Amino acid sequence: MKGSCMFGLSARLGSALAVVVVGVLLGGCGSRVLHRAPVEDRGAVAAKPAPVTLDPSTPAVKQAPGFENAGAPGYYTVKPGDTLLRISLDHGQAVKDIARWSSVDNPNRIEVGQVLRVLPPVASGVVTKPVTQASATPVATGPAPTVSAEKQSSPPASSAPAPAAATAAEDEIAWIWPTHGAVLAGFDEVKNKGLDIGGSAGDPVVAAADGRVVYVGAGLRGYGNLIILKHNNTYLTAYAHNQTLLIKEDQSVRKGQKIAEMGSTDADRVKLHFEVRRQGKPVDPAKYLPAR
Repeated sequence: MKGSCMFGLSARLGSALAVVVVGVLLGGCGSRVLHRAPVEDRGAVAAKPAPVTLDPSTPAVKQAPGFENAGAPGYYTVKPGDTLLRISLDHGQAVKDIARWSSVDNPNRIEVGQVLRVLPPVASGVVTKPVTQASATPVATGPAPTVSAEKQSSPPASSAPAPAAATAAEDEIAWIWPTHGAVLAGFDEVKNKGLDIGGSAGDPVVAAADGRVVYVGAGLRGYGNLIILKHNNTYLTAYAHNQTLLIKEDQSVRKGQKIAEMGSTDADRVKLHFEVRRQGKPVDPAKYLPAR
């Protein structure tokens, strides 16, 4: 009787232990965290980007005036520190001419990146010069001769001089010294772009050749009271540091005409700084002026 009871108790304990083990196993399975691989929906269609719309209130990018001519022959792109006066002097042109060719309303206001025309617009590509009294050819007053049909059909021969010949003719200028003082400093392409000529305050300064006044003023740093004369399409002359200016822009002057009085404006002493510019490039005036 006692043995059967012990057997029953053991069976019950075994069953209970089995239940506990199963419960522990089930509980462990229930507490495990499963990491599932991400699922990619290949059937979904990618959304198209929304069309870009411009805000009408957003200002367009502003291009500098004349930008379409950048790099073209006869044009110049304004750089930081440039002035229209400096550009005109470096290209052998009058300030007013460049302003007119480039549609610049205010010569004192140009902007970096702006493109200026620095050579005159020529439709045919040939620059004609006015005929002087000495070189004029008499014109017959009788009836015009008849021309045969054969001659009429042939193209007329060009009578325009070659550019080299025209330049050579413009080089034939009889220069004179702009004042009578001694030369203080000679020409140097880097340090001194002309001649410095000494004298006393009030000494006369005269035009070195016939020409037209293209600038009168003090707008170029380092030059003081300045006069610039244009003699032809090739040459300019500049007269700096004057005490008194006696002419005005667009005025025609004759060789030897008094145009200013020597001074020391923007200079360390009384002197005349005299430049000759050939197509805008400074050249040694001593090579053009007569020997003393």
